[in-house]
Amino acid sequence: MARLPDSFIDDLLARTDIVEVVGSRVPLKRQGKEYAARCPFHDERSASFTVSPTKQFYHCFGCGAHGTAISFLMNYDRLEFLDAVDELAKRVGMEVPRDTRVRNEDSDSRDLYAAVDAAAKFFQKQYAASDKARDYVQRRSIDGAIVDAYMIGYAPDGYSGLKDALGTDPRRMSLLERAGLFSKNDKGHVYDKFRDRLMFPIHDRRGRVIAFGGRVLDADDSPKYLNSPETPLFHKGRELYGLWQAKQANPKLDRLVVVEGYMDVVALAQYGVTQAVATLGTATTPDHAELLFRSAPDVYFCFDGDRAGRSAAWKALESVLPRMKDGRQALFLFLPEGEDPDTIVRKEGADGFAARLAQAMPLSEFFFGELSKDVNLGSLDGKARLAERCKPLLAQIPDGAFGDLMRQRLTELTGVGARASSPQTHVPVQRARTAPMAHAPRQTLVRSAIVRLLHQPALASSLQPPYRFAMLRQPGVELLAEIVALVRERPEITTGALLEHFGGREEAAALHKLALQSLPGEEAAWREEFLDTMAQLEKQMLQQRVEELQAKQRESGLDESDKEEMRALLQARLA
Repeated sequence: MARLPDSFIDDLLARTDIVEVVGSRVPLKRQGKEYAARCPFHDERSASFTVSPTKQFYHCFGCGAHGTAISFLMNYDRLEFLDAVDELAKRVGMEVPRDTRVRNEDSDSRDLYAAVDAAAKFFQKQYAASDKARDYVQRRSIDGAIVDAYMIGYAPDGYSGLKDALGTDPRRMSLLERAGLFSKNDKGHVYDKFRDRLMFPIHDRRGRVIAFGGRVLDADDSPKYLNSPETPLFHKGRELYGLWQAKQANPKLDRLVVVEGYMDVVALAQYGVTQAVATLGTATTPDHAELLFRSAPDVYFCFDGDRAGRSAAWKALESVLPRMKDGRQALFLFLPEGEDPDTIVRKEGADGFAARLAQAMPLSEFFFGELSKDVNLGSLDGKARLAERCKPLLAQIPDGAFGDLMRQRLTELTGVGARASSPQTHVPVQRARTAPMAHAPRQTLVRSAIVRLLHQPALASSLQPPYRFAMLRQPGVELLAEIVALVRERPEITTGALLEHFGGREEAAALHKLALQSLPGEEAAWREEFLDTMAQLEKQMLQQRVEELQAKQRESGLDESDKEEMRALLQARLA
């Protein structure tokens, strides 16, 4: 992990609101002083994932995942440490120390990005030299500015064009293979994965090329589209084609239009619709939904009007429903049979396409329309069936006006008052959160002191050296002494930053569990309770030293310094 100044990390985590960071990706619901959700790191039906706004960390009682805003971005967005720090720093207006970035940049990742970028440049060069590729693009009425903006290229026919050009040594070959640019046959022969295809580079949120989509030029060839496989840089369920370009063209995105293909995105951009993005050969995932809504408040899903298109739209709805916070809108546009955004925008222009978007179906209309298709709302049985279908889905909507109005609409249709959430949402949460407490180890003095420091690190400033408790031979004393020294060295450290300090160490999981424990009594009394605990530990240390000297006296006798120490210890015990 890259090394950044402790003071910078402390300041960054102190300024970062972890609820805001996690909540922009995972639908959170308030549970008392904390927030809960279904864990994004493992499959579960109940909400055992907890985020603490006061302590600025998260913990899952189900799988044990835990950490701060930094580790959350690393695990959820699959970012490198420095990239996660970068993203948080931008949110709060901080500057990452530049020399540290350069010195600690992950050289392997850097080489992998460089190899993919070199492949993109190779494909662009091949496009410029290919009459076939340029003729195809011209027939589709795509001009040079759009070609350049989307870095469209061409993979030449043949099995070794890219390999011969870039695979000049074993190291580069390995990088290109890891980037998903080569295939291997049964005999182990390596050859170019993309051949005789128009190439669409896929960019990450920092504008780096991480993968490719290739489209055939001849209608008889198949498959029509070929995408890069999953790689260390590319996870198709988390990326959107064209999002980088949309952000470059629109400093403030007010909407995004989700379409199905690369050419749809490019054709819409050609006609001035620069807010289009495409999923990468997969249905809309929850990660896609989070990325879409983090980028724009209004999201339009544009699909064919056939059965497959409506099925894809429903999967998109299922992904966005738990993320429909107030202020967000999801709308669905179904195109006439045989049409796609590419053909529509050519026939009707940008104004015609905009007019269709204005007539898009709101999520609520699509939701109740689909679920009531085969239901007779004229009968009690039909109304009950619709209510039962809707109830678990409505329970996923975050608290707010939209959820209230959706439940109100269900009541209007059926007469049944849908509850804000089903019992399955809350009961397991309580079980999950209380179960660890029920089986918690006995609260020793050392454990009690650590828990209090985790809740309020500044308590350590109440202690004055020398820290004689550190000589105690008890489990956890060494860790307690380290925490005290850490806080004394960094007085402004928060709970989240303290936990970040221990990230990756074997004590990390135990510290996160201790930080989740509730402290009884008033916060104002914690200082006195902490000092009382530390005083008791010091008495135990004095007793331990007295017993050591007594054992020495029995075995070999005490010298003058030992006797003087014994007198001082006995006097201190009486004080």
